[in-house]
Amino acid sequence: MHPLATILAACLLLPVIGGCTAVPERAADPLPSWRDAAARTAIIDFVERTTDPNGPDFLAEADRVAVFDNDGTLWAEQPIYFQFDFALERMRDLVDENPELATREPFQTAIDGEAIDFLESGHAGLLEFLLATHSGTTTAEFEVAAETWIREARHPVTDRPYPAMVYQPMIELLAYLERNGFSNWIVSGGGADFMRVFAEETYGIPPGRVIGSEIELEHRSTPEGGVLVRMPGLETLNDGPQKVIGIHRAIGRRPVAAFGNSDGDLAMLEWTAGGDGPTLCVYVHHTDEIREWAYDRGSKIGGLDRGLDAAAVRSWPVIDMKRDWEQVFPDRN
Repeated sequence: MHPLATILAACLLLPVIGGCTAVPERAADPLPSWRDAAARTAIIDFVERTTDPNGPDFLAEADRVAVFDNDGTLWAEQPIYFQFDFALERMRDLVDENPELATREPFQTAIDGEAIDFLESGHAGLLEFLLATHSGTTTAEFEVAAETWIREARHPVTDRPYPAMVYQPMIELLAYLERNGFSNWIVSGGGADFMRVFAEETYGIPPGRVIGSEIELEHRSTPEGGVLVRMPGLETLNDGPQKVIGIHRAIGRRPVAAFGNSDGDLAMLEWTAGGDGPTLCVYVHHTDEIREWAYDRGSKIGGLDRGLDAAAVRSWPVIDMKRDWEQVFPDRN
């Protein structure tokens, strides 16, 4: 059973009176994989203050909106964004069907070169590659392909299934917030349809609470009924300030808690911090070169530069992986 499923199952064993989300958690250790450090203290303090009906910072459940970046915040993102590995597999399938593609750029570099170098080859080439590998199917066909890859693929460094590359402390945090009446949302630059195939099982976040990049869709009528076809055009690249726009359009209210790990999340954290009442903005800082990876300023993946500076100026909690987390990834089954 996945760690989050275990936590949620334990939650369901609580008395029915009051429900699992109505009564703030006080007794049990809500974050067992977190060391007793400033970030953990800030999180627990925020939850207890905003769920205390007799306190000045109490928030109604409808206002308890928490947003999370995905890559590098809820699961790992090194040595390359995981969806890019999925795209490479899709490209190999396309090349099998049309070998001429392997001789064209950017596809030749994507297949034969280093993936991290390909990401630096230019926005146009990257976009062409992603659109080619993510279009031309119905949404149902894409879902099957993504689900199959998530189930069968393995991380190139750890040999773990990709869902096992989630951060155990963040899984505990999601469950802790949910038990205390918060609604958790993913707000990521990754493809929305790609994340929706694993978000609920992995994080307990339903598809309707996933905000991501969107490809253009076209409705077509068939004898069997209507279908949505994924077209070779980008509708939305959900990164930076676009995350704030996506939050506004999908949620319709400003979050009170935001968690990210890169400069691409800075606008989201600033938007959250600008709300009235209590707020919590937290950065995940990758500092553990032994159990995970260590990177921040100047990184090709998940660069954290302006965000670190903003956290220092605004006194936002920063999770130091090496110092603050007793465990990084879930135990192997």
